[in-house]
Amino acid sequence: MIQFENPLGTIEIDEKYFSELLGNIVPTCFGVVGMADLNVFQSVRSFFDRKHQFPDQGVSVRSEPGGLVIELHIIVTYGLNIETVVRNIVEKVRYTTEDVTGMPVKNVRVYVDEMRS
Repeated sequence: MIQFENPLGTIEIDEKYFSELLGNIVPTCFGVVGMADLNVFQSVRSFFDRKHQFPDQGVSVRSEPGGLVIELHIIVTYGLNIETVVRNIVEKVRYTTEDVTGMPVKNVRVYVDEMRS
């Protein structure tokens, strides 16, 4: 559970909400083929159920003093400028998260795990 204090009280949002929100947003960004597995659990789940793309795949969100820290593991299209793709993702994730939840984003870390044509 991620908690955020504001003048009106405390907001509590489940990590799964953030994972599903970002897991549905990031694949729509230019140059992103899909999301890579974040950990062993996701790898095993993907291995046994290859038909589905899980919304929390490749997304990790945690709360730290000063805001949220978001980690994304992505697969990009081969031949594109990776810096441009990552910058686009960071801006879109930061804007969407702050707009939807009202919680500040401290850092967005994007890891390019694979490239596909």
